[in-house]
Amino acid sequence: QVQLVESGGGLVQPGGSLRLSCAASGFTFSSYAMNWYRQAPGKERELVAAISTGGGSTNYADSVKGRFTISRDDAKSTVYLQMSSLKPEDTAVYCCNAKLLMWSYWGQGTQVTVSS
Repeated sequence: QVQLVESGGGLVQPGGSLRLSCAASGFTFSSYAMNWYRQAPGKERELVAAISTGGGSTNYADSVKGRFTISRDDAKSTVYLQMSSLKPEDTAVYCCNAKLLMWSYWGQGTQVTVSS
């Protein structure tokens, strides 16, 4: 059974940091590119960060470049999103996604709220 389980969300003050984790099981994690998406209330889902198989290539949305870092640990079947210098506009539900050709798996998401 395929599972993607996110953790690490919560309430943080502007300027603070959080690290999100997404633990995968039920498929060959190392063969999949991994992505982090977010969706804020009333807004479309946005691709925040992506990492290739092996971790050699990463891409970021312009809105998070220089503040967020995506990484993966294939031995632990886990992908991370380190978020720093958080802003209120980063408030959203963050979901991880595993993608390989026509196969695409999603987690349930974790809420990140940036507020003073």
